[in-house]
Amino acid sequence: MSGSMIHAEGLTKRFGTLTAVDQVSLDLEEGEVFGFLGPNGAGKTTTVRMLTSLISKTNGTALVAGCEIGREADELKLRGRIGLLPENVGLYENSSAYQNLEYFGQLQGLDPVTLRRNVERLLRTMDLWEKRDAPVATFSKGMKQKVAIARALVHDPILIFLDEPTANLDPEAAKMVREVLLGLKKEKRTIFLNTHNLDEAQRVCDRVGILRTRLLTVGAPRELEARMSGNRTVVRLDRVSEQVVRAVEARVGSGRVEVSGDQLLIDVEDADRQNPAIAETIVAAGGRIRQLTQLSTSLEEVYLKLIHEEALPA
Repeated sequence: MSGSMIHAEGLTKRFGTLTAVDQVSLDLEEGEVFGFLGPNGAGKTTTVRMLTSLISKTNGTALVAGCEIGREADELKLRGRIGLLPENVGLYENSSAYQNLEYFGQLQGLDPVTLRRNVERLLRTMDLWEKRDAPVATFSKGMKQKVAIARALVHDPILIFLDEPTANLDPEAAKMVREVLLGLKKEKRTIFLNTHNLDEAQRVCDRVGILRTRLLTVGAPRELEARMSGNRTVVRLDRVSEQVVRAVEARVGSGRVEVSGDQLLIDVEDADRQNPAIAETIVAAGGRIRQLTQLSTSLEEVYLKLIHEEALPA
């Protein structure tokens, strides 16, 4: 299957008078890792539950892995094509890692040979093969999470939903799980990842969407950072003279030039093209450049700005 793995339009969920998810439209391409960012209560889990047909939508439409959500004839087909790691993983603690995966593979209707092969491959990938017969109750949190991710993959789904896979894990366990995610990314798996861990999103995701009931923005992490930083070049000089400021203003035309101590803050449209010309202009006007940098905004700043703006009363 190629092309769009998820195509949602106006997806909405209301619980009585509360709107949990409001008019969310998004696309997820095959082989893409898409991160859904938002604070607790933003509607991330509700969106995943609608996209996986665990709860019904109130309005809108969505095609997921070629299946229409809410269409009864597509329900079973969807279950076979997607994998889900829910917030509460719900493993059978007294059963072994092998038995947990085997049971869920049987539920998916895998033949015995494929099932054995898939279980062994996944447990080896997760570095759990040596522990395959140990009860899951004896595992650390990070190991349990790896079993749960393997369980979501046991039937070789074409699309995987992971809901907060590193939440409530200590740093070492979270690192362990993040390495698994990066491994899945290398395999070109299509992943929909719910997280409020911005560092995780930055490292793992091709694109992110920021949600607070409504979808506030979508883009690659770097693209969002550039969009929010407003494309500004910062030039630190030995000394800022009026002659240098006038020369730079003439060079950038409509771009704004601000002076802040020994720095010039210059609005640019295309930094790669304009910065060398700005540097030449400053030197020609007698300025001595100590440092020239592109003002950048972190994903964290983008996230906090958008979430804060959305929280402000209209």
